[in-house]
Amino acid sequence: MLTEFFRDHLFTVAWYGLMSAVWLGWGQEDPPKRLRPFLGAGSVIAVGLTVLFTIMLVRNWGEPSALDQNLVGFIVVVWAEIILCAGGAIFLAVKKRGRWIAWWIALVVAAHFIPLGLVLSDWSDVVLGVVLTVAIVLVRRPLAQREGPTSALVGLIMGFSLLAFAAVSALLALPQL
Repeated sequence: MLTEFFRDHLFTVAWYGLMSAVWLGWGQEDPPKRLRPFLGAGSVIAVGLTVLFTIMLVRNWGEPSALDQNLVGFIVVVWAEIILCAGGAIFLAVKKRGRWIAWWIALVVAAHFIPLGLVLSDWSDVVLGVVLTVAIVLVRRPLAQREGPTSALVGLIMGFSLLAFAAVSALLALPQL
C-alpha cells in the first residue's frame, strides 16, 4: 500500500484480507486434493488479518482518507465493477457456460484495481491490477483445456495474491501504529 492516508492503509489490509478469504473459499469449490490444506490455511490467515486490521481501522476512523476528495470516482469504479460482474455472470449462465463465471469475475475484479488505484492515488493498486489481469488472462487457455469450474485456479491466484498484498501492507503499517 503506497498511500499517504493511514486509515486507507488499514482499510486496505482489512478489505484485501476479507476478499482473500472469499476468493480462497471460492477456490475450495472443487480444488485438487493437494491444494485443499493451503486454501484452508490461507483462508484462516486472511480472516485473522481482516479481524485485526478492522479493529485498528475502527480505532483510527477519524483519520483523513483519499475518499474525502475522490468519493464519486470510487463509487463509479465500484458500480462499474458490480455491473460488469453481474452482467457477465448472467450472460454466461444464460449461455450455459457457468463454469466461466469465476474466471470472468476474477478478470473484472483484477482489472478494477487499475482505475481504483488511480482514483485513490495508490500506484500499488495499479500494479496489483496489471499483474492480476495478466495472470487471469494467461490462465484462460489452460482452463479451456479442462473440464469443471474455473474457481479452483482463479480462486488460488486471486486469493493468494490478495493475501500477499494484505500481508505486505500489514507489515508496512505496523511501524505507524
